[in-house]
Amino acid sequence: MPKMKTKSGAKKRFKLTAKGKVKAQQAYMRHMQMNKSKSMKRKARGVGLLSVADARIVLRNWLPYARKKKKSAPKAAEGGK
Repeated sequence: MPKMKTKSGAKKRFKLTAKGKVKAQQAYMRHMQMNKSKSMKRKARGVGLLSVADARIVLRNWLPYARKKKKSAPKAAEGGK
């Protein structure tokens, strides 16, 4: 099976946390700041987490290699003698 491609736009816009959640920059901070209230500008600073549904779309469609692998349960019965 061929390699899957990562969307280059998604590489620039999204990062993953250590637990696999998707971080993204807040919107509405690029232009026309004089028309926005101080509280709106303050809330739009920094980075936020995407909702679970949006994060699933991003990981499934645009960042296929960023998905976490599910770990299988360790086999405690196979301890040995």
